[in-house]
Amino acid sequence: MWALIALLCWAPMRASDAFAASIADAFVGETATAALAAPALATTPPATSPQAENAPPAPTAPADAEARCAASHVADCLEAVYATARQAGLNLLRKIPLLILAMLVMLIAHWTSRFVANRLHLLNIRSDNPYMSGLVKTIVRTAILLIGILISLDLLGMTSVVGAVLGSAGVVGLVLGFAFRDIAENYIAGILLSVRRSFEPGDTVSIDGREGKVISVNSRATVLMTFDGNQLQIPNSVVFKSVILNYSRNPKRRFEFTTVIDGSQSIRRSGAAGLAAIARIDGVLDDPAPSWLVVENGASGIVLKFYGWIDQRESDLGKTRSEAIRQTKSAFAREGIEAPRTVYHIARLPDDRDNATTETDTNGVGDTSVNREIDAQVAAARADATGQNLLQTNKTSK
Repeated sequence: MWALIALLCWAPMRASDAFAASIADAFVGETATAALAAPALATTPPATSPQAENAPPAPTAPADAEARCAASHVADCLEAVYATARQAGLNLLRKIPLLILAMLVMLIAHWTSRFVANRLHLLNIRSDNPYMSGLVKTIVRTAILLIGILISLDLLGMTSVVGAVLGSAGVVGLVLGFAFRDIAENYIAGILLSVRRSFEPGDTVSIDGREGKVISVNSRATVLMTFDGNQLQIPNSVVFKSVILNYSRNPKRRFEFTTVIDGSQSIRRSGAAGLAAIARIDGVLDDPAPSWLVVENGASGIVLKFYGWIDQRESDLGKTRSEAIRQTKSAFAREGIEAPRTVYHIARLPDDRDNATTETDTNGVGDTSVNREIDAQVAAARADATGQNLLQTNKTSK
């Protein structure tokens, strides 16, 4: 604001410059007149006596002659200086009311810009995104201030200054654009992220392999709070070009864990015991219901994987998963289901493996149906993306 007022104060300085130039012109003009009169005076033959005719000529002093001529016109020079100073003073006095009016216009423009920017919500043009809201406020304030500057310069008759300033700003902006390309790239990427809104403040996201909760998006970087309490800043250009995994956009989230049982234990009984234990935990959803799979049957044992769903708005994923592991271990202990043990078998031929435990034959009635746990959620998300999905088939274009 003070820089703009200083720009307006440049007007009276122009009058001072004119005053100094007028003084210089007057003095130079009088000196030149005196210099032109000097040859005329020099051509007048001096009175000489007959004895001085044969005497050697006296040395001439052009500088002394010019000084005497200039001194003879000192009164005219002083009068010209006084007239110029008087005219400059009158011009300055005439400019003072316009200068005061221009300063008032700037103050009114400054107050109006703040007033309008702080009440954009009344015009229903404020964005829900905090970063975008700040950007809109800055644009509105800058536009109103520019209008005030143009009006003030027009009052002072300095409209031509605007063109010179804009031309210089364009050249400077081009040079700075090349010098600070990364900064400009991050700023533009931040604007695009605010418009696209892939995440909101407080969302849990994974960006470029880094996880955390979103704090804010500023003109340079996206700020995350990692789960170990550290603040992480990722440049906006990297965020804009990276794959973003938003864990908070869908309130339902699945957790999983694996457990290993001994190869001599019943897989079906182990799976049923684990599902019953998980279903009893507070926060585990019934829809989708918990499930389990056999991942591996190796020499080290049978690997089972259990799944469960929670609502992130009511339950914590890590705590629920930890409780599910604890409850499953307790259920296995109650059912007598043992973990793998290192066993060395010493057998005689013929082999005595006929008494090994075998699974009950269910005649192929095991569940092998397609997993459709998230189909309903995918369908709802696709319905919300109508008109924005580039993979959507246009049925009317046949």
